[in-house]
Amino acid sequence: MRGALIDRRDFVRAAGLTFLAGLSPRAAFALGRSDAVFASAYRGADGGYGIATLTERGEIVDRFDLPARAHGMAFSPATGRTVAFARRPGTFAMVLDLSGRSEPVILSAPEGRHYFGHGCFSPDGRLLYASENDFEANSGMIGIYDATAGFARTGEYSAFGIGTHDLTISDDGRMLIAANGGIETHPDFGRTKLNLDHMEPSLALIDASSGALIERHGLPPSLRQLSTRHVDVDAGGRVWFACQYEGPRNDLPPLIGHFARGEDLAFVSLPEDVTIGLGNYVGAIAVNRRDGLVGITSPAGGGMAVTLDAKSGRVTQSRTLADAAGVAPAAHGFAVSSYRGAFQDRHSPVAWDQHIVRLAARG
Repeated sequence: MRGALIDRRDFVRAAGLTFLAGLSPRAAFALGRSDAVFASAYRGADGGYGIATLTERGEIVDRFDLPARAHGMAFSPATGRTVAFARRPGTFAMVLDLSGRSEPVILSAPEGRHYFGHGCFSPDGRLLYASENDFEANSGMIGIYDATAGFARTGEYSAFGIGTHDLTISDDGRMLIAANGGIETHPDFGRTKLNLDHMEPSLALIDASSGALIERHGLPPSLRQLSTRHVDVDAGGRVWFACQYEGPRNDLPPLIGHFARGEDLAFVSLPEDVTIGLGNYVGAIAVNRRDGLVGITSPAGGGMAVTLDAKSGRVTQSRTLADAAGVAPAAHGFAVSSYRGAFQDRHSPVAWDQHIVRLAARG
């Protein structure tokens, strides 16, 4: 419990007196008795979009307006900044200082690029990396933004794949990990998937200092319609990845896997009823390092939240959750949200988006 309490205290200390003074008495009370703080994008009852901070009980602490729908987020424990990325094929990202000490910064994708909804900070918080699409060349890219210079875009790396979706970084900051979903898109066609008959899913390890390819893991031909979408890293540096299947509905492909540098991809064999319940679609994945667990969610097939033991891959818990959306490590197990407004055991009059970020060090 002590480690969980530190998460909340670190957030309060980073947020500062200005943030705390602006909270309603109810929100301040909720924050004071919380063990952890989270953030998630949402659509409000009025149709507007924003980011909310929440306690681990699902109580909303504060809200921040966004110009359009967001998808994933990045958080820097070093600086306390949070970035919300537009849902594909959006062209904005918003940098929020939750303390209120500085104004939000709006990033715009350069000409010929759009965001894929994800990104990550370097461990020291000085650089922001964003998954982007060079849509004319049909090539996934990683945009590099300097957080010390107003988030100016200073360069880009190849992601060595197409449809680059999720993006994370190793604990030492030396290696970027890109989930290349393998699906071709173009903003002229909205969210239409243009190459389902010849997808090229892969996972790439990239040198963060040079952009050089370290390793690239393509999927076998039998799984070419298994889009590698989301990733997280466990305490040992092992990469866990989650997939979404674009093939026939009656197929039951593996949806979760893992690998470490120098290893081949290894898929987890889930029980058939769990695979069916996930509806060939895993929307989010998270690792709870302290508990040695992996959490996944799916809004498909009726909606489901599943917890795995990271060592054995064994399912330790599964439950039905209608329109299950985000998952993030909590003080114990995982915090889970839904598109219907559920966050843990509390319901709010919003539609949570697909991802949650824990406002603390990786845990």
